[in-house]
Amino acid sequence: MTVSYKELGFVNTKEMFAKAMKEGYAVPAYNFNNMEQLQAIITACTESRSPVILQVSKGARNYADATLLRWMGRGAIEMMKKMGDAVPVALHLDHGDSFELCKDCIDSGFSSVMIDGSHLPYEENIALTKKVVEYAHQFDVTVEGELGVLAGIEDEVSAEKHTYTDPAQVEDFVKRTGVDSLAISIGTSHGAYKFKVKPGESVPPLRFDILAEVEKRLPGFPIVLHGASSVDQKAVATINKYGGKLDNAVGVPEEQLRKAAKSAVCKINVDSDGRLVMTAAIRKVFAEKPAEFDPRKYLGPARTDLIAMYKEKNEKVLGSAGRY
Repeated sequence: MTVSYKELGFVNTKEMFAKAMKEGYAVPAYNFNNMEQLQAIITACTESRSPVILQVSKGARNYADATLLRWMGRGAIEMMKKMGDAVPVALHLDHGDSFELCKDCIDSGFSSVMIDGSHLPYEENIALTKKVVEYAHQFDVTVEGELGVLAGIEDEVSAEKHTYTDPAQVEDFVKRTGVDSLAISIGTSHGAYKFKVKPGESVPPLRFDILAEVEKRLPGFPIVLHGASSVDQKAVATINKYGGKLDNAVGVPEEQLRKAAKSAVCKINVDSDGRLVMTAAIRKVFAEKPAEFDPRKYLGPARTDLIAMYKEKNEKVLGSAGRY
């Protein structure tokens, strides 16, 4: 049964991105896999008056069940309305790997999808992306494409090496596919180990020269950054303190993300930070209260910490707080 995202209370990303680019901030795109993460995202963004893109990967959709996920999204919208004035919320497929998956998500109420053909030869990427765009636009669903490959591992996305986006290809790609936004590779990567650096070393800076050239060739066009978690060192330290083993886990410095958010980058993806903060809180409870077995007593604190982290991202990094 086909369901329109409009019936569920979601919006596509067109107006979100137009406003973000005009005012110089980035819309947060937060991944979720379960109820507590979803509650935290909605609470944080409602309280900070930030638009938000709820991101679901193929793996998360399989984990949560596609039908349940749809109604969790609808429930999140109703929860937000109960909290007060609503903010714009999009439901987005992150790293869709096939036309069939994108179509199924569109038919089940997603307002935006990403088709990731970046691993394919250029012409095949164009053909696949165009096919998704042609289907999605029939239902006013927005589509994100990708040029360039991000290194790292997160969910079912994996690549050993990154390939920077070639600015010379972006105009042709956007024109021939009709995508609404474009994810580019300028040095970010997936997962909690974004850069191979020794303790105390600085991470390599993002390639803002590539971003500037893309902006020049695609003036006013929405650009997306994937793999943009900062890998909160407090969360990493807490995980390691209570039995974890995350050696040399580092992310993208917040000052670089702030700089990117003031450019044509109007969507910044954050997934690993949510996982780290949640895991840190749960490990802490288990270590301090080893007799605890009520999930509410360890998932509750994790949700509280997630809310604080998302609000801080909106206010201090992405600049999206207070926009609605």
